[in-house]
Amino acid sequence: MFVHILPVNVIRTSYDHKVRSVFTSCKLNNGEYEWLDPKSDAEIVHVTFIDKHGKRTLVNGKIGDNVLYLAHRFGIELEGACEASLACTTCHCYVSDDYTSKLPEADEKEEDLLDLAPFLRENSRLGCQIILDKSLDGIELELPAATRNFYVDGHKPKPH
Repeated sequence: MFVHILPVNVIRTSYDHKVRSVFTSCKLNNGEYEWLDPKSDAEIVHVTFIDKHGKRTLVNGKIGDNVLYLAHRFGIELEGACEASLACTTCHCYVSDDYTSKLPEADEKEEDLLDLAPFLRENSRLGCQIILDKSLDGIELELPAATRNFYVDGHKPKPH
């Protein structure tokens, strides 16, 4: 059985082509949560992105946002070619020193990928592995001068 999630909380099943209403919340795909506005001021996490030219962009994220998808929402050039599947380094960023200790330690897979990232620093992390919580309010994330896309260098996929 193959299930499609429709925007009006209706499920269509391919085996019988019937449409049924369901009483569940809408399922969100990767990155869709980051497109939702915070429900209250208590949920807001301020994030400053600094691009490779030094331009600073302050955005209001929220608790639970993935930094990669948050960047996509606000048009920040944090590529994320593997769509947060932890298979590339195109969301490589530098975490401001005040916040590096507030993040969970990078796991072995993230560390291995970071070893492949150009312009690696002590405060390098993959944006797809940073999930916002209130302790990260005010975090600054600087983008490196370049990233390496092992899939197609120079190609910039658009967020869905």
